[in-house]
Amino acid sequence: MEYKKPKVIAEIGCNHKGDMDIAKELLRLSKECNADVAKFQKRNNRELLTEQQYNAPHPNPSNSYGDTYGAHREFLEFSVEQHKELKNYCDQIGIEYSTSVWDVTSALEMITFNPSLLKVPSACNNHFDMLRVLRDEYTGEVHLSFGMTNQDEEKQIISFFEETDQAKHRLVIYSCTSGYPVPFEDVCLLEISRLKNEYGNRVKDIGFSGHHLGIAIDNAAYTLGATWVERHFTKDRTWKGTDHAASLEPTGLRKLCRDLFATFKALNYKKTEILEIEQVQRDKLKYRKQ
Repeated sequence: MEYKKPKVIAEIGCNHKGDMDIAKELLRLSKECNADVAKFQKRNNRELLTEQQYNAPHPNPSNSYGDTYGAHREFLEFSVEQHKELKNYCDQIGIEYSTSVWDVTSALEMITFNPSLLKVPSACNNHFDMLRVLRDEYTGEVHLSFGMTNQDEEKQIISFFEETDQAKHRLVIYSCTSGYPVPFEDVCLLEISRLKNEYGNRVKDIGFSGHHLGIAIDNAAYTLGATWVERHFTKDRTWKGTDHAASLEPTGLRKLCRDLFATFKALNYKKTEILEIEQVQRDKLKYRKQ
């Protein structure tokens, strides 16, 4: 297998708590930790939620930023102009901007300033009206997670992008288990190998979106074939909100990036049977028959 340099996505999502200053601080921290991409989320909540869902209380009131689930979601939502500002800030500090889109309106809004990649979350990967916007009206990479998705649905999604010959050039698919956090036995890393075997020659690349605790298994995901590694990111896991508990803090993200790059450097064959670094030891230590 030929390994590409790993790319790390710091999934800020809504961990900014609706505060642009915190969002920019998380961007700076993502850059300092050597992540390649920092990603947010974009929703049109009136389009995405039913009236009943919008007006219902948050299922976990201690994490809510509003009296209803809709009010909570609106509090955490940045406008299109704010997303443009965040992209400009990313350009200034040298990290790639991206966002997940959850509905047709959000997809149409985000493609207006042409980020290089947009993400489709697992919850929306069967929203074909939205996928059509990303396939037919957008030119960047489409990254798409396969959490809570059966294999027939996977095939439908791949085929949908192949209808216009887009999958091989623009589609990146992610192995993912949708849970917050996910116990290790449910991460199912070998799904990466399955996706690589089934679709590796039909899509642009394979990724891994992890919601587990710690960084012990991300290197394994990379060696199994996931070039892209996406992890939720926050400054403080004790902050109010549903995603913080399954997120990495700066120390964890920094070590993740360090370890993935070290693994990339190590994944090669010897250029010569005896490396230069070994020759010194060979001359000094190798047994010679007297």
